[in-house]
Amino acid sequence: MTEKVADRLSKRSGASGAAARIPACVVSITMAIAGVAAISAPLSASAKDTQLNVYNWSDYIAKDTIPNFEKQTGVKVKYDNYDSDDTLQAKLLTGNSGYDIVVPTSNYAGKQITAGIFAPLDKSKLPNLKYLDPELMKLIAGADPGNQYTVPWAYGTTGLGYNVTKVQQILGKNVPLDNWDILFKPENISKLKACGVSVLDAPDQMFAAALHYIGKDPMSTNPADYRAALAMLKKIRPYITQFNSSGYINDLVGGDVCFAYGWSGDVVIAKHRAQEAKKAYKIEYYIPKGGAPVWFDVMAIPKDAKNKEAALEWINYIETPQVHAAITNEVYYPSANKEARKYVSKDVADDPAVYPPQDVIKTLFLLKPLPPEIQRLQTRLWTELKSGR
Repeated sequence: MTEKVADRLSKRSGASGAAARIPACVVSITMAIAGVAAISAPLSASAKDTQLNVYNWSDYIAKDTIPNFEKQTGVKVKYDNYDSDDTLQAKLLTGNSGYDIVVPTSNYAGKQITAGIFAPLDKSKLPNLKYLDPELMKLIAGADPGNQYTVPWAYGTTGLGYNVTKVQQILGKNVPLDNWDILFKPENISKLKACGVSVLDAPDQMFAAALHYIGKDPMSTNPADYRAALAMLKKIRPYITQFNSSGYINDLVGGDVCFAYGWSGDVVIAKHRAQEAKKAYKIEYYIPKGGAPVWFDVMAIPKDAKNKEAALEWINYIETPQVHAAITNEVYYPSANKEARKYVSKDVADDPAVYPPQDVIKTLFLLKPLPPEIQRLQTRLWTELKSGR
């Protein structure tokens, strides 16, 4: 990683507008696209000369993804961005979204599938689905049973980010950094307060991890389980210095926090920014042993889509291994496309923070849609935790 590019937003932090510099990969995206035409089936004449309306997260695509699709198919792409799942959901619930492809996070997609918002996929027109990782597709099926409505765009985990240099100075060089005990045991996290402890301002992420840690179902619908998780979280509350879903990238790089419970891609961005700035300390991301939250952003076709055939061609094109590899090289979020990894830059493909090993994938748990009453309970308990009461 030597070439520098302009500042871009982290995908997950985009909702709050936190800037993050991502170094461009050495691997040429143009080279990665080679052979795409031979892999993707051509569009029918009826689907050509149309406009495909795509609605996706900001800064979540390679620079050549759209131009190559347009050149290959003759379809023009109108590509709009949003910065939160709530923004997308509000658009979808109008019943006239105006989009042919949308990319919700899987737990939101689960609710939207139940609401009948999406059209089922004609898999006969998606031959590139054969490249998808069966283990990851099983996880996605938790929100989309039978994988009938969605195809993964990218995925990530939620885990532990460290300024390794500072943390090892405090806790010792042999401390197991891939362990929830660092966060959830007061005797550990209390020692890190002086160098800064950040956790996501995201009750669904925090309660899922806490429930898992105390031996409960991360997606429990039992109110008593959430109160038990809150009791455990209150023991570490005095040592949390900030609740932050965006600025912790800059704080890790700047040395203002030494620990962050955060999203994998964000911490990897911080790692590369620190390397680029030649910081004296090392930043790393760890997936805790025994299980951690995993999330997927998935492509879906709204029922009201005007260009469903072109939408299917887009999905199949994105799942072309070389195309998805180019996206991963650009944004540091992996795809569920096993074949794509062959074309990903070696330093990215070999990073377990980006591509978790298969034995780790089997321990991950997907955040699923929860009943409204449990969501409201989460919000109330989260407010109580943050207030320090």
